[in-house]
Amino acid sequence: MAWTGVRGKRVLITGASRGIGLAAARELTRRGAALTITARSDQRGQAAAGAIGGEVDVLIADLSSQESVRHLAAEVLARYPRLDVLINNAGAVNSRRRLTGDGLELTWAVNHLAPFLLTELLIERLRASAPARVITTASDAHQGASAIPFDDLAGERAYGPYGFRRYAQTKLANILFTRDLARRLEGSGVETFCFHPGVVASGFNRNNGPLMALGMTLIRPFARTPEKGAETLVWLADSAEPEGQSGGYFADRRRVRPSAAAEDDTAARRLWQVSEEQTRARA
Repeated sequence: MAWTGVRGKRVLITGASRGIGLAAARELTRRGAALTITARSDQRGQAAAGAIGGEVDVLIADLSSQESVRHLAAEVLARYPRLDVLINNAGAVNSRRRLTGDGLELTWAVNHLAPFLLTELLIERLRASAPARVITTASDAHQGASAIPFDDLAGERAYGPYGFRRYAQTKLANILFTRDLARRLEGSGVETFCFHPGVVASGFNRNNGPLMALGMTLIRPFARTPEKGAETLVWLADSAEPEGQSGGYFADRRRVRPSAAAEDDTAARRLWQVSEEQTRARA
């Protein structure tokens, strides 16, 4: 069955309280999607819903907590008999290494394990809703990672200055996850894509002290607006054009080749196995 766009379809997007997530949510609602967003607090969620306009469901979740991700998935399954599009957009960079309540490194937990676990928990509903799509926000920053550090997933030995190395590793993980998910979903009617939004002028990386906040301010005149950064995300959710390109990495509404490390199928399969172990997700 051909993809007919998001009008009337249930779309779940994480990280929609600001930046490209908020911009994408606005546009998807304008195009007629039945939208559900997640937020870390009711206050932030309701503020985002007001900025988006229209009818928007808000679900509260702390994506650094696997218990919270599981609760989110259970609430989605209880509320919605269909799920047509899952957008894993939430992400962060952290200048110093921190651990979550699950004992996992924070950036890895939020940027990779949360979308992995949420997708796993919702995958049967997506299959039942086919044609359906899973879209994950990656980044060209993945070029800064030569490989997934399977022997240092906690980031104890090589976290990197200001957390940029760890962020790059998580973005590489997003692409490898998309690649292996496409293999696993082949023939199911569920397609999966990831994309690079470009350097966007938003609240991203302003949580890491005055130096990082200043750096983001200095690049603002040269950065994209959130609306421009969201264009490829909206296109992947709404357009029929990406059909048949499941597992692809996109930028500026076209498929592009990621780094060689992001095309390593052996690493992708190993990452899946390790991620299952770290989330205790079902196979």
